[in-house]
Amino acid sequence: MKTIGILGGMSWESSVEYERVINTEVRERLGGVHSGDLLIRSYDFDAIEKLQEAGDWEAVGEVLAEDAALLEKAGADLIILATNTMHKVARQIEEAIRIPFLHIADATAEAIEAEGIEAIALLGTRYTMEQDFYRGRLTAHDLEVLVPNATDRTFVHDVIYNELVRGRIVEASKQRLLQIIDRLYERGAEGVIAGCTEIELLVTPDDVDRPYFPTARIHAIAAVDFALD
Repeated sequence: MKTIGILGGMSWESSVEYERVINTEVRERLGGVHSGDLLIRSYDFDAIEKLQEAGDWEAVGEVLAEDAALLEKAGADLIILATNTMHKVARQIEEAIRIPFLHIADATAEAIEAEGIEAIALLGTRYTMEQDFYRGRLTAHDLEVLVPNATDRTFVHDVIYNELVRGRIVEASKQRLLQIIDRLYERGAEGVIAGCTEIELLVTPDDVDRPYFPTARIHAIAAVDFALD
């Protein structure tokens, strides 16, 4: 089994989900009391969020790149970043290490392609929905990416930062998110990406009637595939 290095804690709620999925998947595949071989660097998200808000992505990238290199030095065979938004600094991380970096958007795009879907809705932070570092990665796989209108994007972003990363699950927010998803269906979306790992804590596959792509789970399983290959 290869060792998976995880950059997490952004927020820790989603990092815990990564660990749960990886360990459960390894046990199911190998049996007995097997679990994942993991090295984890978890952060105080308050410090990371302040740098995001200030737009100082270079500083965030330097921190994550340095720690990815430390995980490699400690024995990691693969690095994953347990958050969608911070893949904005993926290039800095990749340049700091010699081992593979598994990009969450690539793993997600492959799962979408396997379903034969061409037009996909994307929910996430404002950074993920509006900037090219994520959407461009998906369109490079020949996917049409649909995002909510400006008002709905603000709502989704605020739910993530004001509720989900604080561990708050609000039913009214869930219902409005489902309405936003329905509007994206009306525009032609054939499925929806939970493009922020915390969204999976609020909206599950059972809540929607079209293919749903929970990025944390998809990413974690892709890491297990690599580790057990």
